[in-house]
Formats: sequence, C-alpha cells, structure tokens
Amino acid sequence: MNDKKQKVKKKIWEYTEAIITALVLALIIRAYVVQAFKIPSGSMIPTLVVGDHILVNKFIYGTKIPFTDKKILAFKEPKKGDIIVFKYPENPKRDFIKRVIATEGDFIEGKNKVIYVNGDPIEEEYTQHTDSSIRFDRRDSFGPIKVPDDKIFVMGDNRDQSYDSRYWGFVEEKDVLGKAFILYWSWDRTKHWIRFNRIGRLIK
Repeated sequence: MNDKKQKVKKKIWEYTEAIITALVLALIIRAYVVQAFKIPSGSMIPTLVVGDHILVNKFIYGTKIPFTDKKILAFKEPKKGDIIVFKYPENPKRDFIKRVIATEGDFIEGKNKVIYVNGDPIEEEYTQHTDSSIRFDRRDSFGPIKVPDDKIFVMGDNRDQSYDSRYWGFVEEKDVLGKAFILYWSWDRTKHWIRFNRIGRLIK
C-alpha cells in the first residue's frame, strides 16, 4: 500500500514539476524572446488590419535587464521602415504598434501629406490616405523637426487615421519592446470568419 502511495506521489510531483518548468519557460520566452500581440485598431491599414494576431521579436533590439531601462545583447537598432511595438509615451501601460519613419539625428518634415527625411521625399508604398483633402494642421504638414538622441519618430500606415508621433512626439528607444515579424492568425469579427489569405505573412 505504501509503495502505491509513493508511486502516486512521485507521479504527481513529476507532473507538477513538468507544468512548473513549462510555465517558467513560457514566461521567459514571452518576456525575452517572442510575444504575441493582437491588432485592435485600423491605424496600420493596409499592412495590418483589426483582428490580425502577430508575433513580435523581443530580443532583436536587445534584452532588457530586469528592473532597469538598460538593454544588452542588441543585434541591431530600430531602423527606418521597421514595424515596432512600444510603450505608448502618454500611458506606458499600453502598447502601440507603428512604423519607424525617422531615427536619432534625422530631420523629418511633412508637406501636404508627403514625408521628407533629411530633405528628401521618402517612398512609402505601404501607406494609404482615406481623405484626399489637405488639412492645414499636423496631420498633413509639420516640421521640420530634428529627432533627438535615443528617440524615434513613428507613424501609422493609415496616415489620415493614425494617432502617432505627429501628435504626441517621439518614442524613447528604451521603450521599444520589439519588431513585428509574422502574422500568425487573423479573424474578421464583422464577417465572423478566418482570413486564411493573411495567415503566415511576413510583416514588412
């Protein structure tokens, strides 16, 4: 009888140990390697749409040392064109996703919906404009502005419908959580179906 109890206890401990190990590994992977995010708004249309689920590479820009703002083992820095997830400057508890348009030292300017970086217009085949009219405010024209050290200027691809650096300023490099790299699931909540044609797309 005692042998049976011992075997049962051993089995329970083995399962418990396996579950704890799996949970710890999952937390480590989520914190430092890859994290899943869901797209809640249309600010990145047409690249990303509401209901897209993406994976974000969290180590490519460096691993953050716990309880500090310092990063180590950085493979690269955010560059123009990268789609990044970051802590929203006006509320760090929220995560935003936008595209990097300019990095530290760059001069950025908007003129009648055209974006200039260091005096040159940039090609942006990934953007869309839903309003053909030109407004005389920061949505369509701003700057020129110099991007300070250790900061990034970001914008949504859905230019007329994006709340981004034009309105609330720069993103601190230390607040960048990672780079979006693949779309693993997409659900159209209005039509109640899976967007199979989007699943597996690399994000660029």
